[in-house]
Amino acid sequence: MTVPFSEPEERVALREAVRKLASKYGREYVERQAREGGKMTEMWLEMGRNGFLGVNIPEEFGGGGGGMSDLAAVLEEASAAGAPLLMMVVSPAICGSIITRCGTEEQKRRWLPSIADGTHLMAFGITEADAGSNSHKITTTANRDGDGWVLNGQKTFISGVDEADSVLIVSRTEDAKTGKLKPALFVVPTDAAGFTRQPIPMGWSAPEKQFTLFLDNVRVPGDALVGDEDGGLWQLFAGLNPERIMGAALSNGMARFALEKAVAYAKDRAVWQDQPIGAHQGIAHPLAKVKIELEQSRLLQQKAAALYDAGDDFAAGEYANMAKYAGGEVACNASDVAVHTHGGNGLTVEYGLANLLVAARLGRIAPVSREMILNFVAMHSLGLPKSY
Repeated sequence: MTVPFSEPEERVALREAVRKLASKYGREYVERQAREGGKMTEMWLEMGRNGFLGVNIPEEFGGGGGGMSDLAAVLEEASAAGAPLLMMVVSPAICGSIITRCGTEEQKRRWLPSIADGTHLMAFGITEADAGSNSHKITTTANRDGDGWVLNGQKTFISGVDEADSVLIVSRTEDAKTGKLKPALFVVPTDAAGFTRQPIPMGWSAPEKQFTLFLDNVRVPGDALVGDEDGGLWQLFAGLNPERIMGAALSNGMARFALEKAVAYAKDRAVWQDQPIGAHQGIAHPLAKVKIELEQSRLLQQKAAALYDAGDDFAAGEYANMAKYAGGEVACNASDVAVHTHGGNGLTVEYGLANLLVAARLGRIAPVSREMILNFVAMHSLGLPKSY
């Protein structure tokens, strides 16, 4: 029996297949890779071989021909199995979407098939130290040089650069340093002359590392420009809306993982009168509250993805922001409740929840802070005066 809020059978089957694959790796694999300085490469490539990384990329370019709804389902299930793939937010979702929508036919043929199968990992560089959430303050510039371009500037908190083959850099053209942002997007190989990186030590353990990037007279050919240098912000948001949707999927999957662990522990652990602790409202009610919040968040994620797939960019932006907000909140709440349910065990390495507390907190900050989302909703959804 199907009801209006049921996902199509194909996506349900996709979820099951991803969950089965990701469960082979699980939380233990992720923590071991992080502890030993390893990467998620083995799982990443297996996901690619099975067609899971490129489900949103057109079939003619090696993908599955699906949409953001499918890709978000993949990431959510991997995260729920304890093996989130952060670079899915970046390579197939942001970069793959921008190239699909804005790239030339030659660019699509060059990059999309290997993004889809995972053999080319493309990072994304937008954030700058002095710009924060205000992308209009981006100072990385691109200057024409014959048939090519020369890029100069810095980026920070850029994920996975040490395992990426290239980075999609957001810049502005040299003659547009100030005023309204008209982003110019360039694919820059990570081995390009003048391109260097510096790791940023972070307070949580993960295989994916964060970097500050330095672009010092980095020369790229003319066809490194994706889209039109005067194409406007829509080119950028062709990738940023998927980024928010995928951020929500990652957070929702983490929340599911935490809740599942907490419920299993609450059913098994007995302290008082030989009853499991889950029989007590002090344990049961916080878990039930998280379950409700999680289902609300997942519905927002699914609606945002459906709107994006339908081509309604403005509505997709509105709901992608709300979904990302809801996902960040429920991931924090779920991980906190899970740790509390476990008591002291929740802070041990054995149970794999302590590190999740810090990782979940990231969802309230990146890729856009919850305060900026509230500003967006207040202004665009409610019609209130702009506050910033």
